[in-house]
Amino acid sequence: MHFDFHFTVVQTLWMLTFAAELVLLVVLMGRDRIKRYRFFTLAIALMALRLLAIKLLGGRLPELTLTTVFIVLADISAIAGLLVVVEMARRAFAPVSRLTWLAWTLGVLVVGGVILWKWGPWPAWKTLETNTFIGELRLGQMGAQKLDMLVDLLNVELGVLVVLLGRRFGAGWKSHTQRIVIGLSTASIAQLAVQAIWLRIARNTIPHTQAEYDHVIALRDRFFNANGALYVAILIWWIVVLWMDEPGAAASEPANDKMPIAAAGGVSEQ
Repeated sequence: MHFDFHFTVVQTLWMLTFAAELVLLVVLMGRDRIKRYRFFTLAIALMALRLLAIKLLGGRLPELTLTTVFIVLADISAIAGLLVVVEMARRAFAPVSRLTWLAWTLGVLVVGGVILWKWGPWPAWKTLETNTFIGELRLGQMGAQKLDMLVDLLNVELGVLVVLLGRRFGAGWKSHTQRIVIGLSTASIAQLAVQAIWLRIARNTIPHTQAEYDHVIALRDRFFNANGALYVAILIWWIVVLWMDEPGAAASEPANDKMPIAAAGGVSEQ
């Protein structure tokens, strides 16, 4: 029997990503992880909402209304991503004194901000008109893009710090916090790498024929699809590791269960 599925790579990645995000949300709720990772849960829910909005609203709303919805969701998601970085940093380095934590936070922000500024491109401030609705939308879109890139840079920096110093402060390899951070930093590294490669290709490639143009676009799509496939793998990784309990939490329950048994045994012997 032969099954013929007419799904493109983009459609397949959309379905896998959306399904994995829903399963991850179920795991976060079912395993009671939301209390510890509220902003991480919010960020996953917002990404699922954006995917659903793209699928349901695309082509069904006026272009301006659709663009406004997508830009607003992108801005909210970018802010949620920044809150996730703060949440993970606080979880990973909870024993650190407040002064040390603030100093390290300032250093990480400075490094990320400098890289973001040098990365570019930045439009001239005179061209950013905010006296029209279209100008406000463009400003909101640029803000979402730049904040997303800053979050990616911060995720990479936090991942390096957690891998190097996490065990010393209680966020070792088997902890949920370190595994979430490793997934975030891996996704951010891939995202930054794809952006850098595509930016270099776009700057140094001038297609002279339609075939050359189609080749460049196909190459871009391959990079983006590979990045999407990696994100699906990271979602599956989070589903598995967040389903399992941390070693410390698993070990504490049997110890508590033995106390009533021992006490009951002592009463019967008397």
